Amino acid sequence: MNYSGPLVRRLRQLRRVGVASTRRPMWRGGLVVPAQWWDGHPNFGDDLTPWLLPNYGVLPIHRVASRARLAGVGSILEFLPADWDGVIWGSGLMRGEPHPLPNARVLAVRGHLTRELIGAPDDVALGDPGILVARHRPRPEQRWDVALVPHGHHRSHEPFLALAESAGQRVHVVNVHQSAQRVVREIAASGAVVTTSLHGLVTADAYGIPAVWTTLDPPLTGGAFKFHDYESVVTPGGSRFVRFESRMPLAELLESATAAPQANVEAACDALEAAAGLLPQALGSPGRFPRDLLRALADRV
Repeated sequence: MNYSGPLVRRLRQLRRVGVASTRRPMWRGGLVVPAQWWDGHPNFGDDLTPWLLPNYGVLPIHRVASRARLAGVGSILEFLPADWDGVIWGSGLMRGEPHPLPNARVLAVRGHLTRELIGAPDDVALGDPGILVARHRPRPEQRWDVALVPHGHHRSHEPFLALAESAGQRVHVVNVHQSAQRVVREIAASGAVVTTSLHGLVTADAYGIPAVWTTLDPPLTGGAFKFHDYESVVTPGGSRFVRFESRMPLAELLESATAAPQANVEAACDALEAAAGLLPQALGSPGRFPRDLLRALADRV
């Protein structure tokens, strides 16, 4: 069935409701909120919004940007109209171009660059919410020496995938077109990460795993902006970027793999969780869980 088809979307939302109902915060005054994140195809980074927020007592119901009251994880701020007056929690821009959102209530954004380009206050929380995954899932036993995490656009990039054949290394190629829970588990079970996916880097940082990122053809929309935006928070003034060349040995890439400073990671996590605690006040009068759940699911106008 078509991932974007109406029936499949409804079934996917029902599955998310089922998972959210197992999170204790949802039964202690949980909120039901129309929210925006990219849901056009399977991708673990975009799946982080409905996976993470129930841990903070918020069940997001996917809606188009103009009808959403909350913007979550991902490079989605360009989707929001200029007069949008909802709440932003950890979102980022895709491109390094100004996109003022003067009416939005900004609790957190991905990085300094996004903050400046949307005109958010200096004191908003900074960080990609994906960095919170380690606070909700313990790190599993290590299974691989290295995880290769190609962005969905690069899943057929032969020179990059050839790194998996490195002798003497247990290398696992992660398919990012899976659920957040599964991809996070695979990355966390690795000793080092080489990625062209931003959330591959974010997940590695969450668990203190040495990582390096690179770019491949076809280039991602917006180029490397989102990486620099994120790293402005966890590795300010520095980057784990390495230019990839065909036939480059894996060992050469791993020479530049480092973990983000733990103090910076913890500070970002603390700020994002504090911002999540402000969501009930910032959202005003959203629906309550489970009282208003059916109405929220049925509201397609």
